[in-house]
Amino acid sequence: MTRQRSAVLIAGPTASGKSSMALARARASGGVIVNTDAMQVYDTLRIVTARPSIEEEALAEHRLYGTVPASQRFSTGQWLEAVRKIVAEIDPSREVIFVGGTGLYFEALTNGFADVPEISQELTLQVQREIEDLDETDRMALLLQEDPETARRLKVADPQRVTRALAVKRATGKPLSAFQDNPQSGLLNDWSIERFVLSPDRDVLRARIALRFEAMFASGAVDEVEALRAQNLDPSLPVMKAIGVREIGDWLDGVETRDEAITLAIIATHQYAKRQRTWFRNRMGDWPRLGLEGSALS
Repeated sequence: MTRQRSAVLIAGPTASGKSSMALARARASGGVIVNTDAMQVYDTLRIVTARPSIEEEALAEHRLYGTVPASQRFSTGQWLEAVRKIVAEIDPSREVIFVGGTGLYFEALTNGFADVPEISQELTLQVQREIEDLDETDRMALLLQEDPETARRLKVADPQRVTRALAVKRATGKPLSAFQDNPQSGLLNDWSIERFVLSPDRDVLRARIALRFEAMFASGAVDEVEALRAQNLDPSLPVMKAIGVREIGDWLDGVETRDEAITLAIIATHQYAKRQRTWFRNRMGDWPRLGLEGSALS
């Protein structure tokens, strides 16, 4: 009889202690940690994106961290395909620990992912530029005009989702919802799964975020942003939107003081954590919650 494979899914907002929990679990079980965070797949920004340190990676096997060049875009579909290959390489007797803050990646693992045709980078960039100066109301109005069904399904007309929906409609002539409605199957459908959402008290999380960015600034984040800027990348690339890149860049350019840059980055991180909490509440409401007050920063 074939042994059922096992996975642990650890989700949570930034700075909630996910990486520490995953590392402890991997060391105890001999498992493999797989990155489930959209920013931590990119190289160059280990500190800025809070990837595990070299020392932490030496304590357990980590996969899909810092493997994608900053100059590239890496879609959810590409991430899922990479994970599919990684899982096939891992001994079935080993536990696989998925950890990160990207809710859509967890949804792809458990519920499947719409098989949307590849959209050209040129078209995606064209749409991004078209909507970059629109506020949320105008973005929703444009989406309602071109893809009303997808617009009705969106709770928030954030730029990333609107760009995706418009690009798909213009490239294929079909609404994004038409692809999303096709039967899907999660990658882990036949697995034994434990799942958790880390949900520290808000005040605890705010304090952890502040401490972590102060530490990042003092321990190499500036060097990473300088290295990234030296590549002269397209500012619309995902890695260029990592929290800390703009803020540290403004400090380097003399636009902000060091304290102002840190404060702005902390505010942006709070806002990001709030969006993550909203996703987990709306889309992963049945996952058990864990509070990790006093745990190490991740």
